[in-house]
Amino acid sequence: MTIGELAAYAGVTVRAVRHYHAKGLLAEPERDASGYRRYGAADVVELIRIRTLAEAGVPLARVRELLQAGEEEFAAAVADIDRRLRAEIRERQRHRERIARLTAGDGLALPPEVVAFLDRMRELGVDERIVRVERDGWIPLAAHSPGRVAEWVARKREQIADPRLIELYLTLGQALDRGDEDAGLVELADRLAACLTRMADERGVAYVGDVDASPPFVELMDTLAFDTVPPARRLIELLAERGWTGWTKLERVDPGQDGGTPSSP
Repeated sequence: MTIGELAAYAGVTVRAVRHYHAKGLLAEPERDASGYRRYGAADVVELIRIRTLAEAGVPLARVRELLQAGEEEFAAAVADIDRRLRAEIRERQRHRERIARLTAGDGLALPPEVVAFLDRMRELGVDERIVRVERDGWIPLAAHSPGRVAEWVARKREQIADPRLIELYLTLGQALDRGDEDAGLVELADRLAACLTRMADERGVAYVGDVDASPPFVELMDTLAFDTVPPARRLIELLAERGWTGWTKLERVDPGQDGGTPSSP
């Protein structure tokens, strides 16, 4: 058979056959009297073996070694390749499940107690954009520290039982509809700062927020929030002028200092 017929039987391109010839994987027959290279059935079998190993992700250098190996070594190598492929399939399946959770709504992306907390925020009239920021923050938190989710949710549920915190959330929602130069945003920042100060004074702490994640993780969640609701950045700047900084963990600072410096608890 011709090289074209060989390629068709093995399910590859003529270019691939020539590539395997160049790599020394498939012997190249001599030309016949008509000037054509003729291939036999054994070449089809060999080419199928090469194609199968290559498609399984085996480097061509290793393919060459396997083609020259004895039956026992070849069988062991194939078994090892099969184990690797099975592991890759399982890992890809896990990726598919995670993607499905991320696209199928809160119930599949987050633990049930977090979903219940988000639903409670909606019941209390919190702006859906604020709920979305909360949800996006919980996704990396739950993935990073699943063992602490129940503890953190319990704290958050206790917090939203305080009408002043709900007032804070509702005020935040109003702020999202204000432009950076809107005078109303300044008024809302005043209200938020006053609310935060009252809450912190009563608790005797210098911060508001009980998800005590590491600083890099807090920074990650702040970035998520700012990307979701860009007006939050201007609001945080205004709050810093009024003695508060941060978003995920709002901390009391000394107003007037560059960037604000957290004060002692």
